[in-house]
Amino acid sequence: MRIVFFLLLLANLGYFAWNNFGPGAAPDDQQLAEQELNPQAIRLLSSEQVAALAAERPKQAPERPKPPPAPKPVTTACLEFGAFNLADVPRAEQALEPLALGTRLGQRRTDEVASYWVFIPPQPTRQGANRKYAELKKLGVGDFFIVQEDPKFRFAISLGVFKTEEAAKARLGELRARGVRTARVGPKETPVQRVYFVIREVPDSLVAKLAAVRQGFPGTELKACPPEEKRAGK
Repeated sequence: MRIVFFLLLLANLGYFAWNNFGPGAAPDDQQLAEQELNPQAIRLLSSEQVAALAAERPKQAPERPKPPPAPKPVTTACLEFGAFNLADVPRAEQALEPLALGTRLGQRRTDEVASYWVFIPPQPTRQGANRKYAELKKLGVGDFFIVQEDPKFRFAISLGVFKTEEAAKARLGELRARGVRTARVGPKETPVQRVYFVIREVPDSLVAKLAAVRQGFPGTELKACPPEEKRAGK
């Protein structure tokens, strides 16, 4: 037993000596500190070398471009809707009312020389003119009167005066659709007061609605205001 004991003791001593002093021995704290510091491996850089390293640094990725701002709604400064005879103004106002234009809606009145008119030729007597008048009322026609002062057209029925022949023909087409068969278009130089509706700050969506309203008034136009109206709105 003693022999076995001494053999085990010698084996433990040998393993201890190999582990601490042999080639596989772990480095002590001093060796670790020297290996970590290794002052011979430290090299100071000059300012030129630092600048060169900064120049070689890869550029930062460019920022993603910001999405373009949403386009602002296009707004027309001023539009003019007309022209209207005085008798047609109430009907036009009623057609514009659903658009709720408020203070943006105004009027411009002007005296113009009408070059064309729509009329029913003169009747032989006043009684004949009155019968035509009653027939037009039954057909729902508005804005007309019996001519009495002009000797050439005495007892004719005037159905509207217009600045252009195209506008007069548009009125004639409207009357034909209502059943008026004897009306015609002819030249006639006469002064007349006309009314234009002025609408300011008009977005695109409103332009489309105004164009739809204009379809109910043949012979009218929807266009940019004249310069004096644009200045007045500023």
